[in-house]
Amino acid sequence: MLLPTKLPEVGTTIFTVMSKMAMDHNAINLSQGYPDFAVPDELLAALHRYSSEGHNQYPPMQGLPYLREQICAKLKRCYSVNCDADTEITVTSGATEALFVAIHALVQSGDEVIVFDPAYDSYAPAVALAGGQTVHIPLTNSDQRFTIDWDHVRALITPKTRAIIVNSPHNPTGSVCSKEDLEQLAELTRDTRICVISDEVYEHMYFGDSRHYSIAAHPELRARSFVISSFGKTYHATGWKVGYCVAPASFTTEFRKIHQFVTFTTHTPTQWAIADYLEHHPEHDEGLPAFYEAKRNHFLSAMKDIGFEMHASAGTYFQIADYSELSDEPDMPFVNRLTQAAGVAAIPLSPFYQHDPSHRLVRFCFAKEEATLSEAADRLRQYFHHT
Repeated sequence: MLLPTKLPEVGTTIFTVMSKMAMDHNAINLSQGYPDFAVPDELLAALHRYSSEGHNQYPPMQGLPYLREQICAKLKRCYSVNCDADTEITVTSGATEALFVAIHALVQSGDEVIVFDPAYDSYAPAVALAGGQTVHIPLTNSDQRFTIDWDHVRALITPKTRAIIVNSPHNPTGSVCSKEDLEQLAELTRDTRICVISDEVYEHMYFGDSRHYSIAAHPELRARSFVISSFGKTYHATGWKVGYCVAPASFTTEFRKIHQFVTFTTHTPTQWAIADYLEHHPEHDEGLPAFYEAKRNHFLSAMKDIGFEMHASAGTYFQIADYSELSDEPDMPFVNRLTQAAGVAAIPLSPFYQHDPSHRLVRFCFAKEEATLSEAADRLRQYFHHT
């Protein structure tokens, strides 16, 4: 018996495909975005302690009060934002769940949602399942600096436009929205029904002169936005799947109506451990920009003289690489060859576009030990210097 599909254009995610290929060919996996180094010792100890002390039953649907209070404290510390832990913060089972719930809280049949390509691949399927239509606007690529053309956005806004999804720091390109970008977004949505979903999971990973401007800290935008972040990225624990959503009280009410029937709640001892660590170790997220900038710089140095053109990423733990000098083949065959023949897996950018881009770009993850990054570069150098 065959089921009619609700997502006829969707297959297995590119992250799953490339990670399996990397495993099958014993390749270094610089494709999927997860670290190969440890979660902080104190956080692991807290998880063990809270689990051993019996914190293993259902927590409140909206998240532990302790964790929601610490999220509010973090928002105050990082962005000078005051939030109400009871009415504006919801803990979720990862940021992907929060994105799905926010989209379903907003989008009804016939609504349009603007996304910027290359767009993270969970956005469009969630919009489709909610009965909406995704409007794709390519980011402008200038020397691997991907920026939003706000005139293009303005031209594509219609009475059906319900939401705009923004992502900064941006996966997969590593670009970072400016303060001016937020002002443009505020001007475009002013006096409209358009809401904003802001994906800020890489909020603590920005480099050089870049800064992260959270929409939660923009009073006008905050009043019409769901702001979503992730502890998995911040604490090197992507498999723990703990995220959260910050939204006005009225938005949060609708968000929680759906959240309670998606995952209901999130792993209890992990919430306790993160709350404890967040309270007592604020230096961790404050040190992430320098921590990941050093890894980015090491990777860029290791990758010199191979043939990739790379402009230093402004944020996230991803680095875009132009392979035009190495091959004229499309990105999917190229990453297949890298993985199977060179022993290094990367992510192609074309799956993040509605229409295949004309450029030759792939994404590497540098959230790895320096020895891993060096070995990956050595494999690539040996492969391309002998082919």
